[in-house]
This record gives sequence, C-alpha cells and structure tokens, in this order.
Amino acid sequence: MNNLAVAPSPHIRSNHTTTSIMLDVIIALTPALIASVIIFGIQALIVVLACVLSCVVFEYLSRKIMKRVNTISDLSAVVTGILLAFNLPVTIPIWIAVMGSFIAIVIVKQIFGGIGQNFANPAITARIILFVSFSSHMTTWAQPFYYQNSGVDVITGATSLTLLSEPDKLPSLIDMFLGIRGGCLGETSTIALLIGGVYLVMKKVISPVTPIAFIGTVFLLSAIMDSNPIYQLMSGGLMIGAIFMATDYSTTPITQKGKMIFGLGCGLITIIIRQFGAYPEGVSFSILLMNILTPYIDKATKIRPFGGKR
Repeated sequence: MNNLAVAPSPHIRSNHTTTSIMLDVIIALTPALIASVIIFGIQALIVVLACVLSCVVFEYLSRKIMKRVNTISDLSAVVTGILLAFNLPVTIPIWIAVMGSFIAIVIVKQIFGGIGQNFANPAITARIILFVSFSSHMTTWAQPFYYQNSGVDVITGATSLTLLSEPDKLPSLIDMFLGIRGGCLGETSTIALLIGGVYLVMKKVISPVTPIAFIGTVFLLSAIMDSNPIYQLMSGGLMIGAIFMATDYSTTPITQKGKMIFGLGCGLITIIIRQFGAYPEGVSFSILLMNILTPYIDKATKIRPFGGKR
C-alpha cells in the first residue's frame, strides 16, 4: 500500500501538449504554404510572414497589457497567422492583413481569455470582418504564376466558384487538384491540403469525422442540385475550412456525435449560401455560425456517465 499514488484528476495523461499540437498543425500547413509560393510567388510568403509576425506581436502585447502569463511559446498565434494569411488573396495590402491579425488575436481570442476560451475561430472571424469591410481588396484574385509576366504587377481573374455557371471557362480538374487557379493563398491546392489533413489524422491531432461530414454533405447536396459536385469540393475554401478550421479544439464540439452534427451543419449552410446567397462562398460563414451553436451541440450530445441520471 505504500506504493499507492493518490493524485487529483486528470488520471489519463497524454504526451500531446498545446505546443506539440500547434507544431503538428504548422507542419501540416507547410505543403499548402509551399504550393502558394510556387503558384503566387514570393509575395505569398510576404503576406504569410506579415500575418504570423503581427499575430505573435499582438498576442505578446495584449497578454502584457492584460497582465497575463505570456503564451506566444505555445505557437497558437503562429497557427492563427498562417490560417489568416491562407484566407487572404496575394494582392491584399499588408496593412489590411495586419488589421486582420489584430482582429483575430486581440478581439476574438485575447479579450475572451486566450486560447481555449474564444467562442469563434479567430482566423475565420477576421476573414469575414475583412471581407465585409474591404470587399474589393478581398475579392481581387491573382492569376496563377502572374509574377512570371515581366512588367506586369498582377493579372486578376475570377475564381472557380464564380465560374460554376460557365462550365466552359472552368479550370481543368487536374489544375483544380494541383491549385493552378485563382483564389486565396492557402485554399487553391487541394492535394497540398489533403496531405496536411492526412498527416493530422495519422498524428491523431484531429478526428476525421468533421471533415468527412462537412465535405460529404457538400458533395451530396451539390450532386442533388446538379451543381458540379467535384468542382464544389475543390473550389473556394472548403478543403482548408473542413480540415483546418472546422476541427479547431476550442470552437467545435468535443463528442464524436457532436463533431458529425457540426460537419453536417457546416456543409448544409455552405451549400445553401453558395446556391442561394448573395456571396459565391459560404464556408467561412458556415463555420462561424456553427461555432456559435457548439455549446448547444455539446450539451445535446454529452455522454451520460454509466449509471448516471438523465
């Protein structure tokens, strides 16, 4: 009995820490980062670095001002910066990207207490606010490899989502898969995002339930509506949203049933906005709306302890 250890919970421990999880997410995002630099040039890297640096600085300063323990070492601000940059076009002015970082870190994350206490995904919320506030800048898309045209700053074009009504102008499926099309930095290369998603699932950082439910719902509903289901999957921010933002620990359900409901809801709202809304894209709005419903989903799907009362 002398060897009996008595300690408070938790009694089941994991080698995963916040820092190790965020590092895995950064590694998973690296293929998409490489693809964005290849497709959109060095300016893509500049936008990513500006967002990451400003997110880290804003987190450091806000924690300092609020007299809280500093958390920049957990790498969550770095992940937020990368995800925010991936939701911006390469043509975005840097000052707008920095404003987005302020919104994501200070307004959405730190005012509510920091990591784990924010009710909505910081990068998604910042993207929506920037989209509503600076719609012209947020919808100016550079053509792939525009930087190879000497003497031309940028050549703009439509995204595949806006071209769905004109099938003859759509990029080929292989171009969609590789990312050779207009769009935000991190959303174009489907293969790069899938590689990152597979890595996170193999490392058990995320559950595949939400991404599968999200992507599957969009595919099924778009097929029913006869709206190019394959293009719907690879267009816009569906892949990056389903894999990297609809799986955020802080703002999504904790139970497997809840994760499925969350994914189904995101898919349903996305396809409704895409088909009937004023905007061609609905991924960001769907995730934000489902973030708001997460506490209610958790409450409805919470696991009852064995022998416990209903």
